[in-house]
Amino acid sequence: MWVPEPGDVLRIDRRASVQFAGSPPLVFRVISVSKKPTYDGWAWITGYVLDRKGAAVERRELFVQPAGVQLIPPATVAAPARRLRV
Repeated sequence: MWVPEPGDVLRIDRRASVQFAGSPPLVFRVISVSKKPTYDGWAWITGYVLDRKGAAVERRELFVQPAGVQLIPPATVAAPARRLRV
């Protein structure tokens, strides 16, 4: 079974858990995956919900089925804009 790793960016929707049915998909950057035992085929992941610009807007811990999440390739995730100090 594939398990997300820290740094992965995922699209999470109803396929990952029924808790996401009826709401828009989340784009989520993983910061940790719990080693706690869970039901077979499930995992606790902690990370940040990302906005359209790729900036973290909310820290969350989610209980998901890794088989239902979609890994987003790094090139498609927008990096947050940075201001230069002059």
